[in-house]
Amino acid sequence: MVESSQSALPRVSQEAPSQSDAGYASQTAKPEDLPNDLEKNNDHSQPMSDATIEDPNLVDFDGPNDRANPKNWSFKRKWLATGLVSLITLMTPMASSMIAPAAQAIKHDLHVGSTFESELIFSIFLLAFVFGPIFLAPLSEMYGRVIVLQIANIWFLIFTLACGFAKTTGQMLAFRFLSGLGACAPQSIGGGVLSDLWSPEQRGMAMALYSLGPMLGPSAGPLMGAWITARTTWRWSFWAVTIFGAAVQILNFFYLQETFAPRLLDLKAQRLRKETGNEKLHTKYQSTTATYRQRVYTSLTRVITLLFTQPIIQFLALAISLFYGIIYLLLATYPLVWTRIYHQSTGIAGLNYISLMIGTTLGPQINGRLLDFTYRRLKARAPDGKGRPEFRIPVLVLSTALVFGGLLMFGWSAQEHTHWIVPNIGIVFFGLGTTVSFTSLQSYTIDAYPTYAASAIGATAIARSVTGFAFPLFADYMFDGIGFGWGCTVLAGATLVVGYGGSFVLWFYGQKLRESSPYAAE
Repeated sequence: MVESSQSALPRVSQEAPSQSDAGYASQTAKPEDLPNDLEKNNDHSQPMSDATIEDPNLVDFDGPNDRANPKNWSFKRKWLATGLVSLITLMTPMASSMIAPAAQAIKHDLHVGSTFESELIFSIFLLAFVFGPIFLAPLSEMYGRVIVLQIANIWFLIFTLACGFAKTTGQMLAFRFLSGLGACAPQSIGGGVLSDLWSPEQRGMAMALYSLGPMLGPSAGPLMGAWITARTTWRWSFWAVTIFGAAVQILNFFYLQETFAPRLLDLKAQRLRKETGNEKLHTKYQSTTATYRQRVYTSLTRVITLLFTQPIIQFLALAISLFYGIIYLLLATYPLVWTRIYHQSTGIAGLNYISLMIGTTLGPQINGRLLDFTYRRLKARAPDGKGRPEFRIPVLVLSTALVFGGLLMFGWSAQEHTHWIVPNIGIVFFGLGTTVSFTSLQSYTIDAYPTYAASAIGATAIARSVTGFAFPLFADYMFDGIGFGWGCTVLAGATLVVGYGGSFVLWFYGQKLRESSPYAAE
């Protein structure tokens, strides 16, 4: 490919600039915006701008169909990467909730002094999710997705194993927090992987599989935890997750490959510089003026910058955190409904988690196809024939109604002590609606911030982790004070206001907000 340093001219597109199917504008990033700083267009197979065409030292992919570009990978290779990341994303939420049925046993064995401390053992895992995305998501945009995922997963496994050996409350709290720092990586970075691999028209099914983990994991965890605790010690809840996680990590070592195009181009440029001796070779994502310290600082502050300066991110974070917080609130109090109101044994009560699993499993099956179908139909009907992130919103409107109805059915049927099947049906609708809502919001996030998908997802992950941590802490007080019926009515009303209010704002004003943002796709 390269004969000498004089002929070391990387491929440079001679085509005129164009826009991607999603209608994103191709712009050259300002130096101050760079770590590897990226232009707003994330379609890495697109031609470069006029400003870069004349640069003979610019390293790019070898044409729009270069198989080295992850967007040009085969479907089999794309689905393998999507499946592996989704598997990790399923594993970590399971670890967060698996100890719920063993709360009393842990409280007894570790001599936990108060109900608050007991709830804190459950919630502190998610508190770590507030801090992890701040540095993990930007690091994945500097050094690539895979290396960050691998290191974080090993970190998670080490401290999950340690939780099983905890002898005191302090040790358990410390180990749970540290394991959570590693566990947040797939939920912070996984969306970026999907953005690297899939076009908007194809992304719905991939997002459905990926979003299954954060929704199914919290409901599957307690079911498995109840089964393990009933037959052995609660410590095996942690050890079982560690064994499962180690098996997944082995698969990742062998089969998970880098997907972040800027990182792949950076590696290509490094190889060409070594082969040719031409130190001027660079990629379009590398700043020629910013120092390494400036690039690191810009990267590590991007998540916080997005969260506090981008109105779209702020709404998405509010909506996602509300849905996520309600899930963990119900998980923390779910056993009480069946043991206190329906007087079921701990083992039988644990079986009711199956209804939440059914809802969260059905959601992706329906939503993946629905998201892609809706996106393609609305794109075909658009005057300019281009896609928009707002084409994800109609599905959110439908799913919000399911969440609202499911919460009301669950809360009031439980309070009135109707047949046990009725609250379970309500939870199925709630799980279905929540999963569909979560997937729609995540898809909008990735479509709106394609280049900075990992940081954008990381910003929303911080917010949802705050509610996932905090909501269970006041769950008992709320339901004891106003009952399950009115408690769920309050939650249902909040989802209706946020879901429908936010849908209105994004549908009518989303494009204007994106056009005014230096980070978002136009």
